[in-house]
Amino acid sequence: MAITDILSAKDIESALSSCQADDSFNYKSFFSTVGLSTKTPDQIKKVFGILDQDKSGFIEEEELQLFLKNFSSSARVLTSAETKAFLAAGDTDGDGKIGVEEFQSLVKA
Repeated sequence: MAITDILSAKDIESALSSCQADDSFNYKSFFSTVGLSTKTPDQIKKVFGILDQDKSGFIEEEELQLFLKNFSSSARVLTSAETKAFLAAGDTDGDGKIGVEEFQSLVKA
């Protein structure tokens, strides 16, 4: 499954253009612009499955750093500060990674 099966290419392009500069990524505005925050829990779960590159059932810090690349191979990697802030926002149980329920809550925040 491709991410464009759930999200429009136009919305993805718009969301990526808003965070091209280092340290400009804001997960709330990104989720809103890309249209993810309006999707159903099942659709959000499918996007989580794409982001969970190693299929561990969690999005770890290394996968978060490459978050934008899941939307476009030409997108930049997140900076260390962006990655840590994103992880801190999503990791509500403190295990150092984001599970599917945590991701769904983060998207709807």
